[in-house]
Amino acid sequence: MREQLQNLHDQALEALEKANHLEEVESIRLKYFGKKGEMTQILRGMGKLSKEERPKMGALANEVREKLEKALEERKALLEEKKIDLQMEAEDLDVTLTKETIRLGHRHPLLQTMEELENLFIEMGFTVVDGPEIESVENNFDALNSPKDHPSRDLSDTFYIDEDTLLRTHTSPMQIRAMKNLGAPLRIVSSGRVFRPDDVDDTHSPMFHQLEGLVVDKGVTMANLIETLNVFIKEFFGEEMQTRFRPHYFPFTEPSTEVDVTCMKCKGAGCEVCNYTGWSLELLGAGMVHPNVLKNCGIDPDVYSGFAFGLGIDRIAMVKYGIKDIRLLFGNDDRFLRQF
Repeated sequence: MREQLQNLHDQALEALEKANHLEEVESIRLKYFGKKGEMTQILRGMGKLSKEERPKMGALANEVREKLEKALEERKALLEEKKIDLQMEAEDLDVTLTKETIRLGHRHPLLQTMEELENLFIEMGFTVVDGPEIESVENNFDALNSPKDHPSRDLSDTFYIDEDTLLRTHTSPMQIRAMKNLGAPLRIVSSGRVFRPDDVDDTHSPMFHQLEGLVVDKGVTMANLIETLNVFIKEFFGEEMQTRFRPHYFPFTEPSTEVDVTCMKCKGAGCEVCNYTGWSLELLGAGMVHPNVLKNCGIDPDVYSGFAFGLGIDRIAMVKYGIKDIRLLFGNDDRFLRQF
């Protein structure tokens, strides 16, 4: 075996000295150190030696292996250096040429607003969850206590794929999914695209974005909802912003409310933007989770209560940035987007 190792050593070094390409070096490495390589086979055969020969041959084998590995690395480094030198000689680089200035892009105002909202609610102790845009009628309407004759179920208000499947009309189905999968207590927000067959104008689009929030626990009251929304609005829009809660009807909450905020321009004093009312357009809807919704998700309404809220991310972005036409958010006009 000693002679075999010496011959292997000499042959490998001779082959490396003649190698002029990196591919040849790799072939030599595989020939001796691959899974079926000559050096690998010798090392595997060490177990057949006697106890007296094994330490001596093992030391010699390790010495030969280390020398060859070092020789391989040195030859590889030398050839890589030569390759770079040849490449530099072949290339003609004119350092006097002026390059075009590349303008870096940035996050779209809608995505930026969505991330800011999610991060804010994460700081408030909420968990962000995500769900599918193609939903079941069960999750989108039935489990949310929506009556069978509710107008939102009409073909004119919803994109149906078949009688049991649709494009979600709001992010509220994530409340159902979360309560069924996670139970109570629960504190989540979910954001994403929703779809309704609305005519396109300056405030409507058949595809838009929503963020939905849900809290379920023991002893949750309307006061918790109001305080949560007040904290959110002041943190997001500024401490000077005021809120107004107006009674409303949603089938999945009882009682229900719509929430207005003071005008971003006049801060409530009254101006042409808010028609001198001091208030901007309705910002979000909210309410206490209807007991039927809790029951539909396997949660006892006699033990737990909760509140939910939903807001249009597009509308939030329009209020925050003073955008008057929702179509600008989807038009991809660079003159508009670069403002943000």
